Amino acid sequence: MQERIAQLRRQLQLAGHHYHVLDEPLIPDAEYDRLFRELQSLESTHPELITADSPTQRVGAQPMAAFSSVAHKVPMLSIHTETDISPEGAIQFDTRVRKVLQLSTDDPPLEYVAELKFDGLAISLIYKDHVLVQACTRGDGQTGEDVTHNIRTIGQIPLRLPDTAPAALEVRGEVYMRRDDFESLNERQRQRIAQGAKHEKTFVNPRNAAAGAVRQLDPKIAAQRPLSFFAYALHFHASPEVTFSAVEATLNGLQAYETHYHVLMCLKAWGFPVSEHCQRVMGSQGLIAYHQQIAHDRDQLPFDIDGVVYKVNHIALQQRLGMVSREPRWAVAHKYPAQEEFTTVQAIEVQVGRTGKLTPVAKLAPVFVGGVTVTNATLHNEDEARRKDVRVGDTVVVRRAGDVIPEVVSVVLEKRTHAGPVFTMPRTCPVCASPAVREDGEADYRCTGGLFCSAQRKQAFLHFAQRRAVEIDALGEKLVDQLVDAGLVHTLPDLYRLTREQLIALDRMAEKSANNLLDSLEKSKQTTLPRFIFGLGIRHVGEATAKDLAKHFGSLDALMDASKEQLLTVNDVGPVVANSLRMFFDQAHHREVVQQLRECGVHWEESAPGARLDLPLSGHTYVITGTLPTLSREQAQALLEQAGAKVAGSVSKKTTALIAGEAAGSKLDKAMALGIPVLDEAGLLALTQSP
Repeated sequence: MQERIAQLRRQLQLAGHHYHVLDEPLIPDAEYDRLFRELQSLESTHPELITADSPTQRVGAQPMAAFSSVAHKVPMLSIHTETDISPEGAIQFDTRVRKVLQLSTDDPPLEYVAELKFDGLAISLIYKDHVLVQACTRGDGQTGEDVTHNIRTIGQIPLRLPDTAPAALEVRGEVYMRRDDFESLNERQRQRIAQGAKHEKTFVNPRNAAAGAVRQLDPKIAAQRPLSFFAYALHFHASPEVTFSAVEATLNGLQAYETHYHVLMCLKAWGFPVSEHCQRVMGSQGLIAYHQQIAHDRDQLPFDIDGVVYKVNHIALQQRLGMVSREPRWAVAHKYPAQEEFTTVQAIEVQVGRTGKLTPVAKLAPVFVGGVTVTNATLHNEDEARRKDVRVGDTVVVRRAGDVIPEVVSVVLEKRTHAGPVFTMPRTCPVCASPAVREDGEADYRCTGGLFCSAQRKQAFLHFAQRRAVEIDALGEKLVDQLVDAGLVHTLPDLYRLTREQLIALDRMAEKSANNLLDSLEKSKQTTLPRFIFGLGIRHVGEATAKDLAKHFGSLDALMDASKEQLLTVNDVGPVVANSLRMFFDQAHHREVVQQLRECGVHWEESAPGARLDLPLSGHTYVITGTLPTLSREQAQALLEQAGAKVAGSVSKKTTALIAGEAAGSKLDKAMALGIPVLDEAGLLALTQSP
């Protein structure tokens, strides 16, 4: 029985590899199904013989309540992106590499491996004793999510490796969805929706569809999504207890593999799909030729990419090149110019932001650009709209700048059939009809309605409720819209006057949701002075400035009454911020909002003005870098700030000391070059706990 089960598994694994990876079916589908059913029957009769690498276990797990976290033994770090998206970017990368290796112009060109930069989801696969035991996402680079059950459903990923592969290793690659599979999936979704299926939707682009499938809690649903995989990296773990730095782990055990290309060929031999577009090229000219060839072939690829990747081929040279700022010097991503499409301008509307900024937005005929259907594109301000001469009815070129933000690049004047009116910014707010003014030296018009403008009101509530401000967990965008549109809240204090009866009367608001909001509001009443100042939404006052103001003045009343000259004595507060603060607190309705919030029970600790200047680390500036043994970056920063110190993001001559943890990068190098003291976590604790 065991021999027959083992034989069936070998046959099915071989057939699956030929079908999913090589695209060369070895046996008819009916024969595969017959063998699969026989194996299922035998395992059902003898469940004690089921193993994790059996083909029947690709979809066999129960739905999960949530994903568990996985700490990467080797951080899944991103590689540097070349800033020059023209072919010249390849020359710049080659020049940097040769400089670090101290190669002269007389030395021969370096050998690289050029690969595609897939637009999917990075995945780590852990194999022990040749069997796939864990798969996880990149996450934040240090910690990902365990998605093993869903990754098992991808036919291209081996559940068991051949004996020729190392017994324990980590393979990294990209889960993606082919364009044809994406279209088929969306067609099935549209049919389900037409048939009245609830909670179904079509997907925006292949990457989102792939990411959603990988993070699906029910692996049976994930198995219905047509996912594919490419392998591109190999790591070795000496034992579960050993943790290497990124470079050490990449190179440890790879000495038997002289080149990265050899690694790719081994991955292919072990059953992993490796892109056929990986090429060995020589020098910068080889990189340029590859970049241009892929740019020409990009639209014909069966899947989406957003660039190419260059890697120094020889492992020994990778080791010599090492890392900088936690990025390998021996690899770089080289993207292409943002994709552009033609569409027409159907209208130009003006949106009002949280601070009252009026922004003209072109409403477009829907167009698919860079993997997203675009219907809006910002025109930034009146000057920009006039410079490009964008008018309703125009045919325009739309680009997703940086593959993220849609923008109107230009007007196709030869397609303008009639001359629509030149855009002019309205002189009153389109929401509340308050005057719109343009300050001297400013490009933007702003509504003067403040919290009386419902558009600003909604954003003001969301800003006040966010996690970094007073934090009202249960108050989201849709609920804010309901509360404002129903006239239940007009200013911030109205939030704390809401009743259970008012909330339950809202659409889709059950008693439990109402209670959750009321509990969140009650909890938010206890806050801190920096959070409260930031939550008021004063223009130009961010988190760091709010902390500086709270430290300097100690109390809100002292801040509200401070003159412009007194405000200018605060660290990093200049004339623009000082003017903004005075304009805000000089308005009676803003002071009234503060007073009413206090009357509603919102409170925080205060001290006498200037008292915080006597704290032990007042006047000192620290920078934190790397990973500390027990403290998070936020916890370390809180300790320093509680002792009166300022925490900056970069090292300079004004830095008092650098707090450095594991994998400290360029900040440590700069601190040592400037002769700035470097402390570890123990030094930080001694510093902040001293009397």
